[in-house]
Amino acid sequence: MNWISNYVRPKINSLFSRREVPENLWVKCDACGTMLFHRELADNLNVCTNCGHHLAISPRDRFAALFDGGVFVEVPVPKPLADPLGFKDQKKYPDRLREARKKTGEAEAMLVVEGDIGRLKTVCAAQDFAFMAGSMGMYVGNAMVAAAERAVKRKCPLVVFAAAGGARMQEGILSLMQMPRTTVAVEMLKEAGLPYIVVLTHPTTGGVTASYAMLGDVQFAEPGALICFAGPRVIEQTIRETLPEGFQRAEYLLEHGMIDRVVSRKALRDEIATVLRLLTASPPYVRGDLPPPEPEDDDVTGDAPAAQS
Repeated sequence: MNWISNYVRPKINSLFSRREVPENLWVKCDACGTMLFHRELADNLNVCTNCGHHLAISPRDRFAALFDGGVFVEVPVPKPLADPLGFKDQKKYPDRLREARKKTGEAEAMLVVEGDIGRLKTVCAAQDFAFMAGSMGMYVGNAMVAAAERAVKRKCPLVVFAAAGGARMQEGILSLMQMPRTTVAVEMLKEAGLPYIVVLTHPTTGGVTASYAMLGDVQFAEPGALICFAGPRVIEQTIRETLPEGFQRAEYLLEHGMIDRVVSRKALRDEIATVLRLLTASPPYVRGDLPPPEPEDDDVTGDAPAAQS
């Protein structure tokens, strides 16, 4: 009986038992439904290899692909009051913040860093939609001000990746006050004559769209990104009319002159590096980790060629 119970039965159970498979190995594309292996998806910058749909990507993963060698340094952001209004709905506001921090591993909804893009010193800020829908509260306002001040101090461009569901209701009027505050931060860059580039990602809505997200010298957008103040469903219910296909998507806004370019995520680094060098009157951007070529000087190459008789 020992042989049957100790060997045969476990062997039979192993054949018919269900093996545990980690849940995070495969990701389903929101657009085409294709199951994507997580490593292949990460290597493709969270862009579906089947249909090209752009899935959400964290600020750190975005920066790793954007900066030269994936090297960047965080810029400190002043911390605001944790719960200025003592707000509580289904949960207390501090509890929601703790859950968001545990989920994302980030302190708040915006990350500010600096590094080199195409060998050009640049300050970047990116919102994380996974952190309470990237909502704009006092911390995001502080982050935008800190990013602008660092760019002015370093005399370098600022690039912002916007992704938000709007203002953060748990901070009430203090959240709405960040709209003019971030607008003033952008004005600091313009007064200093420094480039300000905005990349609109999916989705960028509400007060963020009504402030710093639409004030860039150059406005990029990722394919298919929803960009609006009020969402299409709200507008459709208000005016009681059917909206055009693709309304408020990046391609629709490009067609109507609201943005400058729609650029896929894999091509975004080269586009940003090229535009930054144009706006700063720097030498042309050379793709790859190579310095720009030295200017040619015909006078030092030797004697001039003899004239033909």
